[in-house]
Amino acid sequence: MHKRALSLSLYLNYFVHGIGLIILTQNMQALSQHWQTPIATVSYVVSGIGMGRLFAYFLFGKLSDRYGRKLFINIGMLSYLVFFLGMAVVTNIQVAYALAILAGIANSALDSGTYTTFIEMGGRQGSANVLIKAFMSAGEFILPLLIASLETTRQWYGWSFMLAAVVLIVNVVLLNRQKFPVRNQVDASAQAAGQQLSKARRWLASASLAGYGYTSMAVMILYTQWISLFVTSELNYSRVLAHLLLSLYSIGSITGVLVTFWLLHRGAAENKVLLTMNLSSLVALLVVCYTSWPWLSIVASFVFGFTAAGGMMQVGLNLFIRLYPQAKGTVTGVFFTFGSIAAFTIPLITGWLSKQSIGAAMRFDLVIGLAGVALVALAVWALGPTKSLAHERQHINQIDQQIVRLLNQRFDTVTTIGDLKQAEQLPVLDQQREDRVLDQVAQKSQTAAHTPYLQAIYQAIMLNSRAYQSARQTTTTMTTSTTQHKEELTHD
Repeated sequence: MHKRALSLSLYLNYFVHGIGLIILTQNMQALSQHWQTPIATVSYVVSGIGMGRLFAYFLFGKLSDRYGRKLFINIGMLSYLVFFLGMAVVTNIQVAYALAILAGIANSALDSGTYTTFIEMGGRQGSANVLIKAFMSAGEFILPLLIASLETTRQWYGWSFMLAAVVLIVNVVLLNRQKFPVRNQVDASAQAAGQQLSKARRWLASASLAGYGYTSMAVMILYTQWISLFVTSELNYSRVLAHLLLSLYSIGSITGVLVTFWLLHRGAAENKVLLTMNLSSLVALLVVCYTSWPWLSIVASFVFGFTAAGGMMQVGLNLFIRLYPQAKGTVTGVFFTFGSIAAFTIPLITGWLSKQSIGAAMRFDLVIGLAGVALVALAVWALGPTKSLAHERQHINQIDQQIVRLLNQRFDTVTTIGDLKQAEQLPVLDQQREDRVLDQVAQKSQTAAHTPYLQAIYQAIMLNSRAYQSARQTTTTMTTSTTQHKEELTHD
């Protein structure tokens, strides 16, 4: 199995998926004119994506546990291909709605196979899954720029659909050359960590994380669907600035993913990252909804993308999977089933709210964001402190890096001390000095039970320091003797 090649193909699917997430909303006006229907009708068609997810997620998750991941990833790719090719030319609203449902099915098939595959490939702390969001954000970043270019040059809106179709065709070939890891592998430490929770806490954490599957999806769907129309109709921003805000949201998302990926690799607790980011996203959303200053909207859009769309859904899923590592596909299906409910209901709710005002539709995102913070807080409380073998080993790795750096500094000082001893013709061993060092270790030790072991470690450090000094002195003596011998020969 070539992990890099497989990973690249899996990530490439999510570049296309990022385009698929917003391609209908970004083409709302063009589709409205093409279908000769109001924008609210286009919003209802978008809800078909959520319907497709709702039909397929739980079923595909369970089936992927049984029949493997590759089959469902292929189903997702082919379904998306039909969606992009069909939606570019369709004129019938019913057929368009059916294609939107197919896009939802494609999304659920990809998720049921991909997230589980990355975990089974041995992704550390779920960070590989977090990077999925980076590729989704890349698609979400490029598409608005492409659509703005097509609008400016008055070209066919369908070219945006064709781009995604071409990438998929190429990737179908690439992915099917790869071998997938064995499914349903269970990490013993992850299983033990999940079993430490009481039944009540496990159920509370499960319910909260499932609910977060809804809010984390809803908060992003609503933002990407309505931000452009909101700032043009309510704040009188230009269409160019409206598209720029969504692109900045995507840039923030990509940046947030990379930072989250780095934090998880550094051993940051996923529950703390999740809570902090959700609180920050709520503040940024408040600014977006109530500011009328373009520069502040630009900053807030970036921050909102960084915090709300910076891989937080994936972090929530990782926490959920850790509770049930023996049923990764099923858990993934449950989590994204709630997300699919959001994809189905949010366009319907906001479509109704938009009849009152676009501002009402956009500001409903604040309600969702607040609910998300509450659910994350409950999940974090229920899960308690993050304690797993992998997490604690990462913490030790960080401490070891600091220890090695300090030991390098200590040996540099040992070198200087050894040179001074040699110059003053003092012995390498200074027993009184070593006894004082061991006494200092005992005095500074914060835990009495650790003291004898710390002293043993320092005895080993001092033993090796003496060996290092002796080796340097021997080398120095030999070098000096050789130099003197050469000088004598030269003199003779």
